[in-house]
Amino acid sequence: MGLIAVMVLLVCGIVTYNRQELDKTNAKAAARIAELKDDIDQAKDEAKEIKEQKAYVQTKKYVEEMAREKLGLVYKDEIIFKAEDKN
Repeated sequence: MGLIAVMVLLVCGIVTYNRQELDKTNAKAAARIAELKDDIDQAKDEAKEIKEQKAYVQTKKYVEEMAREKLGLVYKDEIIFKAEDKN
């Protein structure tokens, strides 16, 4: 009878130990899932921003801004005033 009790306690100990290891693994997996969901949300936000930027780049307003900034172009009837350097 004592041998059976020892065997039952040994099996219970092994099951408890394995359960704790599985709980640790499960917690790590849940943390990884949460991290990946955050990454997915960030990627979706970035994709949305890129889509909006793509739409903006195709507008006339963007073309005008780039022509003014990069090429220094102006309309025919436009007058440009520049401040003098005081140095």
